[in-house]
Amino acid sequence: MTAEVMAEVAPLSGSRCQAPRCMSRAGRADAKAGSSSGAMARAWQHPFLNVFRHFRVDEWKRSAKQGDVAVVTDKTLKGAVYRIRGSVSAANYIQLPKNSTQSLGLTGRYLYVLFRPLPNKHFVIHLDVSTEDNQVIRVSFSNLFKEFKSTATRLQFPFVLEARTPQRDLVGLVPHGARWTFLQLDLQDILLVHLNRRYGHLKSVRLCASLLVRNLYTSDLCFEPAISGAPWAKLPVTSMPREMAFPVPKGESWHDRYVHVRFPSDSLKVPSKPIEKSGSPPEAVLLGPGPRPLPCPVACSKPVRFSVSPVVQTPRPTAAPLAPRPFPEVSLSQECSEASNADGPGFHSLEPWARVKASDVHTAAAGPHVLTHESTEVPVALEDAGSCKRFLPDPILRLKGVIGFGGHSTRQALWTPDGTAVVYPCHAVIVVLLVDTGEQRFFLGHTDKVSALALDGSGSLLASAQARTPSVIRLWDFQTGRCLCVFQSPVHVVCSLSFSDSGALLCGVGKDRHGRTMVVAWGTGQVGLGGEVVVLAKAHTDFDVQAFRVTFFDETRMASCGQGSVRLWRLRGGALRSCPVDLGEHHVLQFTDLAFKQAQDGCPKPSAAMLFVCSRSGHILEIDCQCMVVRHARRLLPTQTPGGPHPQKQTFSTGPGIAISSLSLSPAMCAVGSADGYLRLWPLDFSSVLLEAEHEGPVSSVCVSPDGLRVLSATSSGHLGFLDTPSRVYHMLARSHTAPVLALATEQRRGQLATVSQDRTVRIWDLATLQQLYDFTSLEEAPCTVTFHPTRPIFFCGFSSGAVRSFSLEAAEVLVEHTCHQGAITGLTATPDGRLLFSSCSRGSLAQYNCADPQWHVLRVAADMVWPDAPATPSTLAVSRDGRLLAFVGPSRHTVTVMGSASLDELLRVDIGTLDLASGRLDSAMAVCFGPAALGHLLVSTSSNRVVVLDAASGRIIREVYIGHSEPVQAVTFSPDQQQVLSAGDAVFLWDILATTESNQSFPGPSPACEAGLGTGQLEDAASRASELPRQQVPKPSQASPPRQGICARPPEGGDGTSDTKNSGAPCTTCPTSHKAFTPARASRGPHSAKGTSLPPASSEWLRLKAVVGYSGNGRANMVWRPDTGFFAYTCGRLVVVEDLHSGAQQHWPGHPAEISTLALSHSAQVLASASGRSSTTDHCQIRVWDVSGGLCQHLISHHSTTVLALAFSPDDRLLVTLGDHDGRTLALWDTATYDLVSSTRLPEPVHGVAFNPWDAGELTCVGQGTVTFWLLQQCGADISLQVHREQVPETVGAGELTSLCYGAPPLLYCGTSSGQVCVWDTCAGHCFLSWEADDGGIGLLLCSSSRLVSGSSTGRLRLWAVGPVSELRCKGSGARSSSVFMERELVLDGAVVSASFDDSVDMGVVGTRTGTLWFISWAEGTSTRLISGQRSKVNEVVFGPGESHCATCGEDGSVRVWALASMELVIQFQVLNQSCLCLAWSPRCCGRPEQQRLAAGYGDGSLRIFSVSRTAMELKMRPHPVALTTVTFSTDGQTVLSGDKDGLVAVSHSRTGMTFRVLSDHQGAPISTICVTRKECEDLGVEGTDLWLAASGDQRVSVWASDWLRNRCELVDWLSFPMPATTETQGHLPPSLAAFCPWDGALLMYVGPGVDKEVIIYDLSQKQVVEKIPLPFFAMSLSLSPGTRLLALGFAECMLRLVDYATGTAQDFAGHNNAVHLCRFTPSARLLFTAACNEILVWEVSGR
Repeated sequence: MTAEVMAEVAPLSGSRCQAPRCMSRAGRADAKAGSSSGAMARAWQHPFLNVFRHFRVDEWKRSAKQGDVAVVTDKTLKGAVYRIRGSVSAANYIQLPKNSTQSLGLTGRYLYVLFRPLPNKHFVIHLDVSTEDNQVIRVSFSNLFKEFKSTATRLQFPFVLEARTPQRDLVGLVPHGARWTFLQLDLQDILLVHLNRRYGHLKSVRLCASLLVRNLYTSDLCFEPAISGAPWAKLPVTSMPREMAFPVPKGESWHDRYVHVRFPSDSLKVPSKPIEKSGSPPEAVLLGPGPRPLPCPVACSKPVRFSVSPVVQTPRPTAAPLAPRPFPEVSLSQECSEASNADGPGFHSLEPWARVKASDVHTAAAGPHVLTHESTEVPVALEDAGSCKRFLPDPILRLKGVIGFGGHSTRQALWTPDGTAVVYPCHAVIVVLLVDTGEQRFFLGHTDKVSALALDGSGSLLASAQARTPSVIRLWDFQTGRCLCVFQSPVHVVCSLSFSDSGALLCGVGKDRHGRTMVVAWGTGQVGLGGEVVVLAKAHTDFDVQAFRVTFFDETRMASCGQGSVRLWRLRGGALRSCPVDLGEHHVLQFTDLAFKQAQDGCPKPSAAMLFVCSRSGHILEIDCQCMVVRHARRLLPTQTPGGPHPQKQTFSTGPGIAISSLSLSPAMCAVGSADGYLRLWPLDFSSVLLEAEHEGPVSSVCVSPDGLRVLSATSSGHLGFLDTPSRVYHMLARSHTAPVLALATEQRRGQLATVSQDRTVRIWDLATLQQLYDFTSLEEAPCTVTFHPTRPIFFCGFSSGAVRSFSLEAAEVLVEHTCHQGAITGLTATPDGRLLFSSCSRGSLAQYNCADPQWHVLRVAADMVWPDAPATPSTLAVSRDGRLLAFVGPSRHTVTVMGSASLDELLRVDIGTLDLASGRLDSAMAVCFGPAALGHLLVSTSSNRVVVLDAASGRIIREVYIGHSEPVQAVTFSPDQQQVLSAGDAVFLWDILATTESNQSFPGPSPACEAGLGTGQLEDAASRASELPRQQVPKPSQASPPRQGICARPPEGGDGTSDTKNSGAPCTTCPTSHKAFTPARASRGPHSAKGTSLPPASSEWLRLKAVVGYSGNGRANMVWRPDTGFFAYTCGRLVVVEDLHSGAQQHWPGHPAEISTLALSHSAQVLASASGRSSTTDHCQIRVWDVSGGLCQHLISHHSTTVLALAFSPDDRLLVTLGDHDGRTLALWDTATYDLVSSTRLPEPVHGVAFNPWDAGELTCVGQGTVTFWLLQQCGADISLQVHREQVPETVGAGELTSLCYGAPPLLYCGTSSGQVCVWDTCAGHCFLSWEADDGGIGLLLCSSSRLVSGSSTGRLRLWAVGPVSELRCKGSGARSSSVFMERELVLDGAVVSASFDDSVDMGVVGTRTGTLWFISWAEGTSTRLISGQRSKVNEVVFGPGESHCATCGEDGSVRVWALASMELVIQFQVLNQSCLCLAWSPRCCGRPEQQRLAAGYGDGSLRIFSVSRTAMELKMRPHPVALTTVTFSTDGQTVLSGDKDGLVAVSHSRTGMTFRVLSDHQGAPISTICVTRKECEDLGVEGTDLWLAASGDQRVSVWASDWLRNRCELVDWLSFPMPATTETQGHLPPSLAAFCPWDGALLMYVGPGVDKEVIIYDLSQKQVVEKIPLPFFAMSLSLSPGTRLLALGFAECMLRLVDYATGTAQDFAGHNNAVHLCRFTPSARLLFTAACNEILVWEVSGR
């Protein structure tokens, strides 16, 4: 206990926190605390029910099956499902419940059916639904029904599964390729719309053949598989729980694999109550502004036209576009017969057969029909995963600690049966606190404040109820924290719960909807075994019930007390009955609590059971439960004077007594809590007070521990603690503000947290223990906001009067006060260096102070800066971690402004009101906070109880975070160590950040490389041909010269290729040789809510990965080769590529969630281990163990939390060692028999390499910062222990780190350093005896045979050393000289050496470089042959020759590469130094003979070069643009080149002369992203021309032109302007605007780009209108159209490729890339598809379609 300190400073008084002291009557203690008053909680929303689980369908006891019903495994869902099949649907079914006389009693508004219809079959789903007046309605869905039918007791809806069939075939068999369907039925609206009845509950379900069904769920929540960003969404939008979710492979979208059917459609507004009866039939009722539901099936046999198009047509490009009108989420597509009204959308007459368009969920339901569209024709309003992600609480944040207690009530606090922990609620979270250690664990799931708790006698079952109507009760497995079931109580507000001792009975008390008291008994005995909760009995009573308990001696007996009544209850025969206790003169008392007296010997004796009841008048009645009479009545009175005698038993009529709120009994004493703030312990005869403790605030609850030695007490002021009776010491467990927390601030050096609350207190907390340190109370004015001084023990506080004061924590006094504001202070923050302080007030003014001055004078006061009408609650100011930026909410509530902190110049303004369109209302900002400076993130908490993470530079959304408060989030900030997030609202929540932080990764840019040309006259442009390119023979390559000296292998950025990897949680350790450290490639965005990656089933996949062009040069030791077996494997991104060096055939082993860092092959060559970096969805790096012969992953292990730097097998292959990078510093040993973790060690310093001793499997060695560590493995049984011996590197070796190692002849160990030295160690003696300078760059690789050593460095030099004499030099010790070591050969490669594999004699091998090249090395011939060659930097374009024999790529490194399409070997390379090649085009076939084929390449300096493929030379260089080119293409005759630049100009030039004869400036101001040319006679378009071409620009405009260049004619055909995005989610990363002519229909144009929705827009040039839309999950980064198969290929920034079949509307998604798929191109024959992500090129084979 700390000494009490009082701070007498006006108007704020503070005290160091002190717990209540316990004493005998002679002494007292005070405790300072506040009061607790919880705000109103929100309505119930989230619980759902798993119907199959609760009815144990697999046991068939509560459900029935008939006919052919079986459990099968579905490969799409990867789990068990039920298959129901048979020719007669009525004879093959699953029915719930088993008997028709029973009822499910499911009251959820929505029923979710997860099923898939079987192809070429019919199916039927029957639902028996009960109305509120107990009328049973049969609701049926089937593809057997041809039309909608309705009677008073039956509704039949046809289920349509085909969208592109003629009318006569619309209703019928299930088509092939039917997908798993998420059928969402709004039972309330179905009855309301069609029968005008109120929904009561779901009585039964029958699922009839033929279909597969996974499960059924009910809920009052409208779940969405992917949250729509559409502003017209009216229903509550909630992410789908994981339990209900279908598996989605990484990088794919839910909607592209599954079907979501919502019925009725949410676009048809449903009235909230039944419609008054009229003469019109129910079907004719108009549902809101939309069309009326039709009583007949809907279909359409021709393509649908939209009545409103988002594409605005203007006659000239300069004309102002009209405002686009958005599409409804689900609309009836129709032919417009009349114009809309001027005042708004008009109503149009419908054709007899009108077709319902598919909504954002691919399906629609309007009127009485349900349609499932396999084609997708309306845009998917799906948020971009990279710019705006929505996550569940797990796994992004994990709740670590809670500061607070209560919320709805402070009466709920329980001991666990073993007395070691306390269970209590904190608003919507249930906390279990270990009283000895202070450790907390949590039960999360409630979405409103918890109103009642109960724990059974064994401590295995916990029950909790949440407030507000209708009340929901959850049952938890207390030991594991797993929620066993969720069910809705008939009691609208549950105020009390009580378990029987065995846990088989749960009783609840509350009010029904009429305000009457209701008691309900549930049977819970089968819940732990997977059974359900059943209602045993329920009863209404007119008597008040304040407390209710089940007796410990008889589970069928209970007791209750309330105003003027004490009643004894009994459960018998399915009924609850009660009888009153004769209270006599005490019948007018207000009873508050009760407890049963426990027997001294522990044996329950019903005949001797005594009940104690307390009242607000101070009476305690002792009641005989057997006789139901009052045996004793005692009254506790307050003492007259502090030194007077103890309270005595008084008569009923004597004076006012002590208001008792709670009592608890042990066998020897009674604990009483009263409104006067005292906890008193009495003997059972109440003769005298044994012990008492005074609290500040009324005691609301007391509970004696099971051992009777501790008494738990809670106060209405938010305190929770316990009295230890043997020691007479009171221990404080939790404190809480009594009102919502308005603001918080953290202090780094002392680890403190300051909070400001509406209870007029400022409290200082210890972040480590979550205990309160200081409590400052203001009586005259309310504190509004607070912040710490960064370096001094001072905090600043702003008040409602406008005053800003600084307080000293050491002296407890006011230091300085300023009153420059006229309104309440709403924001207060200081720069990290403590030099500046900023404050804002509710009138909009912003003040800047100089804190370097002791008086911190005011520097500036600016008016109308922040939100002027802001209440005095939110924190609205934040300063970035580097102190350069200031952010605040303003000038309106919907905007956030970022300024320079010193100059107050505005840098950025973000409109928060447009961030979340799914909410249906305009959002507003509540608080702002900067993330770590390295990330540049700005966090904004909003009025919709979410946190939005923005990019502070561009304002784009990075992600959203669910916080879990039951009230608005008022403030949020990072903890000082950046490892947690603190959020404040109803309480203070401390969250662990589980996601991978971007600051823990280093993303170096691509390493440029330069190659000189062939001729002396062409220093800039050249072609490199076959000498070092394609391999001729393996393993004996053809003679080839070393790389030409003209090749400039300059290192990456940073000189030698080094880059630092930072760790925010530990001192930053820099690896000087980062070419040895794995640096993952930057992935623009992670996969959207994907947990794994899987390609479509082999039987139905449209693409097969044929070849991978490239090698991951940023990996380390990520290539293996065994010359004796021919096994050759390397990595490319997330793939392991196994290639046959003779044939070039490849195998691809997918599965890693992130880029692979390293490989290791076992000595037997039977097992390959691969390790990848940590992805955003996992906590640990993934290590996969592959069977080499079968190519299957046998084991998946993980342990390292950071990148795995190295893998190595022991010589006997019994052990595998894995090494973490210099951030993780973890060394792990695995048993290869089981791949169990044998040992794990945290290393004291970074280690860069590890190797087993080849002649002793029990020894391994690590090298790192200046030390060599020898590990000796000692095995004792199954356990392995490690003995460590460390040796420092001698000074003679020089400065630097050891970066590589290898064993030589026994007992030699060779080590390479970052300074280019190689040192030799005697492993027996443990010392270094020789070193020499092997290179002027870091040695990243060493390989040794007995007498030869290979070294590879960061300079690209590969050297062969003769080290035979080194063994003899060992005897000379430190006197050995390096003159005996000499270099035999040297080869210079194109980049830093990162991997190598040689044969045993080191004569030949394969070497990988950082530039992404694999070389075959022959020391005998002194040659290097390029085996694998990819682009060194980003691939900007892929084009194909007319005969498809070759393809060409261009890249950021200035290269144009020509590849043989069959083998994907590099044939020709044209290189331009110091320029980036940004676009490329291949001349068409009609331009001449094959030998005249040419390439047109555009560069960053505005130049355009024409290369001859046959002569491998540059023909022409011109400069048609002053700025960088962005796109280039040939005319259809090949004589003209069209090029566009980043300023929006389009130049038309002669390909032979280079003369530019026309420049079009219509798109000026926006970069040209696409130019597409097609041959078309344009007379049908009303113009003349032989070519039709288009240009698309970055401002979402597309111009279409007709041209005849031979006659110098060019005429505008059409001008399209697409709407800009309505939100800021794409700022800073605007996706490109892409357009292309449809190859199978010349009148169609397809467009993708940033817009209101993510979609492909199909525009008909002849009709001049949008004819179709294809929804997309994300904004497309690339587009390609297949001429023969009618396929669309689209690439996304989420590392995903989508293939859409235009004919059927179906789609498949494919993963494999490690970065944004920014390029996809079909070959002219459509047999192959090329996709590119950064420098990776994947070649896909398109299946025959």
